[in-house]
Amino acid sequence: MKAMQYSGYGDPSLLKMVEMETPRPAAGQILVKVHAAAVNPIDWKMHDGSLRYVLPVKFPSVPGFDVAGQVVEIGPGVDRFTIGDRIYACLSGRSGGACAEYAVVDAGVAALSPQQLDFFQAAAIPLAALTALQSLRDLGGLHADQRLLIVGGSGGVGHFAIQIGKAFGAHVTAVCSTRNADRVAALGSDQVIDYKKQSDFSSGEPYDVMLDCVVEKPYRAFQQAMSREAVYVAVLFPLRLLVQSVLLRLYSKQRIRFVICKANGDDLALISKLVSEGKLRPLIDRVYPLHELATAHRYSQSGRARGKIVIDVAGDA
Repeated sequence: MKAMQYSGYGDPSLLKMVEMETPRPAAGQILVKVHAAAVNPIDWKMHDGSLRYVLPVKFPSVPGFDVAGQVVEIGPGVDRFTIGDRIYACLSGRSGGACAEYAVVDAGVAALSPQQLDFFQAAAIPLAALTALQSLRDLGGLHADQRLLIVGGSGGVGHFAIQIGKAFGAHVTAVCSTRNADRVAALGSDQVIDYKKQSDFSSGEPYDVMLDCVVEKPYRAFQQAMSREAVYVAVLFPLRLLVQSVLLRLYSKQRIRFVICKANGDDLALISKLVSEGKLRPLIDRVYPLHELATAHRYSQSGRARGKIVIDVAGDA
């Protein structure tokens, strides 16, 4: 099978197309013919060496965690899927493996793809939507009538967080740039803050939950806009914020928490339900063929993506 592969730590220029042996599913696994994958910042951050002491990679390595395709082989002990099922998943392997013609997927992290989505749309969902869901539900404890602030509302995680926040019944305020304001509003955000025009993200009433998908401003920049027992959830964990999370417990009831996405088929099935109910839809910025994965990684590195970057693995486009 064809696959894109990093040979070592470095920039996307190291990505090369290679021929690999098609894997076989073990017990509890399924083999999926990959039609589409997606790019997330974690893909290139793991492979450029910046996270080598936290998330070391064994090379050679096929990147990509988001996968959408069809089941072509089933390992022993799997009864959730049948041959031909259209599934999507966030792979649970250490460094991914989605950017290849076939991928072995643990059955417990996969779910049937929503019928109304094509492979590209399905591939855009797993890691980012799971991150948004687990951030708001599990770490933020978000519930109806609370006020939610999302910094980076037009990005991969942020645009799902807006929709999930609304599905939970929250009042959602999203922060984005001028060019993305209309798009963010169309996703259901009750209020949009243009960070190029307003550096203070307060909006009258304090926020109960905050999801920071950018993690550039220091925590103190948001503290006064948050309620007394608010929860701030970060998708990154810089040292300064880790220290602040410990110190905060000494003098405040506010909490800083950090999300690490957990691949979970049941959570993905819940996301499928939201899609089927018309409460969640993916936004795709660009689709690249598999051989242009390096270009897709560079575009992700630019920080300019609006929604998700998708990889056409099977040449369906």
